[in-house]
Amino acid sequence: MRNILLILLLFLFHDSAFAQQKQKNITIQFDNVKIEKVLIQIEELTDYKFYFISNWFDKTPLVSGEFTKTSIENLLDDLFKGSVLNYHIRDNQVVLTQNSLVYDYLPKSFFGSNNSTSKQIITNPNSNKTPFFYSKNEQKVGAKIDVIKIGKENKLIQQTNYKLSGFVINKSTNKPIANMVLQFNNKNIITDEKGFYSTNLPAGMYWVKTKLLGIKDVTKKVFLYNDGVLNFNLSESIEFLDAIIVNTTLEKNIKDENTGVEKIDVEEIKNIPLVLGERDILKVATTLPGISKAGEGVEGFNVRGGKVDQNLILLDDAIVYNSSHFFGIFSALNPFTTGDVKIYKGSMPVEYGGRLSSVFDIKTKIANKKQFKGEGAIGPVTANLMIDLPVVKEKSGLIAGGRATYANWILKSLNEESLKNSNASFYDFILSYDHTLNKNNTLKVMGYYSKDKYSITSDSLQSYSNRLMSIKWNHIFNKKNKLKLVLANSQYKYGLEFDGNTNRDFKLGYQINEINLKLNATYRLNKKHKFNYGISAKHYSVQPGLIEPLNSESIITTLNISKEKALENAIFVSDKIKLNKKITVNAGIRYSFFSALGERSQRVYANNLPKSEETVLEIKNFSNNESIKTYNGAEFRLSARYLLTPTSSIKLSYDNTYQYIHRLSNNTTASPTDTWKLSDLNIKPQQGTQYSLGVYKNLKNNIFELSLEGYYKTSKNILDYKTGASLLLNENLETEVLQGLGKSYGIEFLAKKQGRLNGWISYTYSRSLIKLDSDFEIEKVNNGKYFSSNYDKPHNFNLVGNYKATKRYSFSINATYQTGRPVTYPVGKYTFGGIEYVSYSNRNEFRIPDYYRLDLGINIEGNHKIKKIAHSFWNISVYNVLGRNNPYSVFFVSDNGQIKAYKISIFSIPVPTITYNFKF
Repeated sequence: MRNILLILLLFLFHDSAFAQQKQKNITIQFDNVKIEKVLIQIEELTDYKFYFISNWFDKTPLVSGEFTKTSIENLLDDLFKGSVLNYHIRDNQVVLTQNSLVYDYLPKSFFGSNNSTSKQIITNPNSNKTPFFYSKNEQKVGAKIDVIKIGKENKLIQQTNYKLSGFVINKSTNKPIANMVLQFNNKNIITDEKGFYSTNLPAGMYWVKTKLLGIKDVTKKVFLYNDGVLNFNLSESIEFLDAIIVNTTLEKNIKDENTGVEKIDVEEIKNIPLVLGERDILKVATTLPGISKAGEGVEGFNVRGGKVDQNLILLDDAIVYNSSHFFGIFSALNPFTTGDVKIYKGSMPVEYGGRLSSVFDIKTKIANKKQFKGEGAIGPVTANLMIDLPVVKEKSGLIAGGRATYANWILKSLNEESLKNSNASFYDFILSYDHTLNKNNTLKVMGYYSKDKYSITSDSLQSYSNRLMSIKWNHIFNKKNKLKLVLANSQYKYGLEFDGNTNRDFKLGYQINEINLKLNATYRLNKKHKFNYGISAKHYSVQPGLIEPLNSESIITTLNISKEKALENAIFVSDKIKLNKKITVNAGIRYSFFSALGERSQRVYANNLPKSEETVLEIKNFSNNESIKTYNGAEFRLSARYLLTPTSSIKLSYDNTYQYIHRLSNNTTASPTDTWKLSDLNIKPQQGTQYSLGVYKNLKNNIFELSLEGYYKTSKNILDYKTGASLLLNENLETEVLQGLGKSYGIEFLAKKQGRLNGWISYTYSRSLIKLDSDFEIEKVNNGKYFSSNYDKPHNFNLVGNYKATKRYSFSINATYQTGRPVTYPVGKYTFGGIEYVSYSNRNEFRIPDYYRLDLGINIEGNHKIKKIAHSFWNISVYNVLGRNNPYSVFFVSDNGQIKAYKISIFSIPVPTITYNFKF
């Protein structure tokens, strides 16, 4: 290798290379141009010919200058002083190089001290500088290695060592990495607490390796020519610790292209003080911007001004129709078995459909396949236990969780007779089984059941239940192709038993059942395109209501409303496109089909007339599985992100969706006895469109996370009730409901902080309006003008904070303020036909008092000894510290000619709680 190099050097630089060349003076002028253009100009003015690679000048600054009778050396020295370019001149030929110099001498020791040929090597008597040489075979590495050149070689500088320094940063968190070992060949250097390092090294080639537990090892080939800076942006390594993937997503809010996405850390919410000490995932969701409830103790959520039925709540891809226990006071989801919670309220991924407002994508934990573990909690009215155990070590595991309340035992022990005869109980349990078939195939099976029973009066007992099942198979074809196949079943039903001192005792029931099959695949075409595509099929079966006598003495007649059935299918595809480092676009389309099926009878009403008994033209009978009415439509999804800086971005999105199922209620708020109605011949599907725009910024190495989002939504065919409507056990619901327009808009602000003091502040200004207009007065509400929905609350402020005083003690706060929700008030009375009537305001014209609440808590961790039977955690909290008597509802009663107003509150006094949590 050295002999070949010598021959090439002798060929290129023969003896005449050292002869004195006649100086050629140059006169030239240029202004704000590329260096390459100056070199071309010199070639035109002189006999010099330049040799270089054009892309060397892509990142060099523009230059300006004026030279009169200047030597080529002086001109080039000035021209290249701000770059890493060097030059070598022989005769009229100028060869450019990057970083390094072209030498016309070799060191005497190049061939070894005993080699006789060393006497023939040409040396430069004016320089002590020795060039360095390396062999390409010095080190062989399998992976592709980055080659980095630092500094610019200079013949005039005689120093032998050069200063190299820089910072080592965590690429995901943007935080410095301390105690990182940097190996420069055989020399080790360690970074300080700021991730900084500095060293002095001779010029030469170095293999630089990074070493630190938890950080991915990196190897770089570095050529050091002069003083310089070498920074490292390193990624965390993925470590498998008890089946939990340790990875960071702190910058995901900046880099992800979707708007309106919230993620809840299930472990962190244990410090938030909530009612009766129950760790509640969905209650925490209502402290985030854009997500609210109509009131305390209310079932369901209102997301960005949408109705309760417009939220798709999924537990391992199975739909949860009622996500609460005991009218919304407790969540129906077990926090100890929940692994991941992601809420889409803006950009809805193309694989989800059937709802207008949001998707709550909730995943159970991945079962532990190595060792037995458990977690539990004991509170004032509930107990919770989760066990996690391997079935086949390293291959499969099972999670089992259960919760129950002993509220009945507490009620029976009270002296108050009315409470003693009450009934309030619930329980839920879940099983989740994970099996790794091989490196390319995994299987997950989940089963869930919950049931609530309550009795507000002594003569009636109400109950409702959820049953969910899902089977999920994940298959990896190769690095580019992945597939997920899901089969899920959901059932929700409620019942009411009335056993009074009359002969009208009855039993009433309702049930909805759905089966869903979905195939979802991803294909990564290249670095710029990632496709998501698939199909889904869903079958609905609804038993709208059954009432029958409770006993033989009852005179109630059995009534069974005809079953409703339907199919909802969809095909979808999207492409995530990385246009460049700053712009990412996700564009997709979902085409959905819905068909209402027989066996059923459907009324046909006269066109352009109100639907009533008088406007029926005919009754059509449809046989089993015959299509009654078909609806379909394209749903477009578009979201885009522009990266302003590495820590800030702007995003926008557009979504339009169809919803073929409706929730019917003429209560002020949603309740477990609400019924679900499928679209059919007389009830059209809901349609919605949403525009979103947001700005996102992270500060101080992602310690602070800020976001500001705005949205505007429109919808049509929103189902609402006529005044005085009767919805339960009604065979012709279309005569009792109206379909109108809806619109909502708002601005959402969120500020999060991590660290010793952690938490978030959220504020939402939003409006939610409905318009029920018609050509007929009987179908108009509020004269056909837009009016506030039941859940329209313009101002919503939340503060959630936790301060870690020590490793064992922390203090928590939860503060909430909301505008009072709308209500319809009596505004007068009148007499007609000798009978006095009450006159009410326009629907939802007034508001109940504003809602505000302050909760405080202290959290006490057990000692942190490794060898313990169980690790404990105490939560002592007070819910509603100020004893605010927040109204749940305001209603009016006529008493002896007087209208009296009454207010119902759920928690009107401070509620102290002590909860014991443990892990083993």
